[in-house]
Amino acid sequence: MNVKQVDYLNSGAGEDLVTSLHESGFAVLKNSPITPERITRFYQIWADFFASDEKHNYTFEKSKQDGYFPFRSENAKGSPAKDLKEFFHVYPWGAVPASIESETRAFYADLQQLGSELLSWIQAYTPESVTAGFFEPLDKMIQGSDQSLLRVLHYPPIEGEVESGAVRAAAHEDINLITLLVSGSQPGLEAKDKQGNWFPVTGDEGMITINTGDMLQEASGGYFPSTTHRVVNPDSAANVSRYSIPMFVHPRPDARLSERYTAGEYLQQRLREIGLI
Repeated sequence: MNVKQVDYLNSGAGEDLVTSLHESGFAVLKNSPITPERITRFYQIWADFFASDEKHNYTFEKSKQDGYFPFRSENAKGSPAKDLKEFFHVYPWGAVPASIESETRAFYADLQQLGSELLSWIQAYTPESVTAGFFEPLDKMIQGSDQSLLRVLHYPPIEGEVESGAVRAAAHEDINLITLLVSGSQPGLEAKDKQGNWFPVTGDEGMITINTGDMLQEASGGYFPSTTHRVVNPDSAANVSRYSIPMFVHPRPDARLSERYTAGEYLQQRLREIGLI
């Protein structure tokens, strides 16, 4: 599976990103503005939060979708088994624990800014035959949007027997335009190639994995594939907590993806399919 490492500081980074996303739906970004030290610090403050009883004070409401989602709240589309994870949803308008709010808001803002920059690269280096079909430029779609979602994930150690098919994150595609996935604290991410084979997606500490979401696939008429991916269960020697931080970059609800959907219509359909509304 041809997942390119894209150097953020390289003059050809935009072209490399578009090539990798077109060929595989994935790319790995190195030398981004989000430093490894900052990522390590962010994982630690959220690990402390998940280990505390305070998290239950932020349990989500289906009507809002922000806050804490307890262990086994979500299943992948088409999967009957709930994923073996707990997580917290951070939106600009949503609740965040006061003790870690300033760092979390800053992390969100910087990832959102990076996402906007990457979308402008994609817009600039995608063939005109594809961009001619966009209803508006990709980076403009997220201007004024309060829908981009920072999800802080904790996959606890696997304890006891679990039912057949229950994994940390079952095979799925993301809903949004692009996802910025800060390198996980442990391995486990895998992506499926066009022949149906699974491959690990790896990056060194501090790298950010970029992948295409369903909304970009829809807007580009399939030029950018929304590649199926999963997080597999660890073997017994590595059965420890895993933390992961995806930033799901979402357009405004009224942004039109295609003749069939606005972003808001598409999002509501998918949230129903995965059991969150």
